[in-house]
Amino acid sequence: MKTLKKLSFIFLALFAFTANAQTDKATTAKIVEGKTYTFVATSAIPLNSTDINNILSKMGGNAGGGMINLSGASYDVKITADSVVAYLPYYGRSYNAPLNRDDSGFKFLSKDFTYSSKNRKKGGWEVIINTKDTKESPRLSFSISENGYGSLIITSNNKQSITYNGYLAENNSKKD
Repeated sequence: MKTLKKLSFIFLALFAFTANAQTDKATTAKIVEGKTYTFVATSAIPLNSTDINNILSKMGGNAGGGMINLSGASYDVKITADSVVAYLPYYGRSYNAPLNRDDSGFKFLSKDFTYSSKNRKKGGWEVIINTKDTKESPRLSFSISENGYGSLIITSNNKQSITYNGYLAENNSKKD
């Protein structure tokens, strides 16, 4: 009887996970290949999480851990055929501190970039975007599942790499 309960729980958990998928396979394929989607970041994982935890542990109410929850915030990367707009926070070591605090993080608009996409063997896509007209020339490496979940690794000239987890959403049809 305990085995049956465990199997039922596992089945329900798997069913709930697939029912909560962000997009279906066809929609995900269409938006990735069409270069028209928004990556919505739900968490950030800094490269030097030990250093970050040392700082955060001195602040009250923080449990620590290597992952920083971004849920509820509007952090994203919007990709269209002619532009990449990023608005993401940064946690980690920066080699050149910005003069203006509003310039921290990855906040840029790029109109000159390369976009390459390839299918993974076990489903999903690997997307690489190299920006050419931004201050730090960040490289965005996406790993996208068929259901629209993904991770993004940003590599920059002036900062340590950082990973963001999140999901894909279709861009609005109206001009933003």
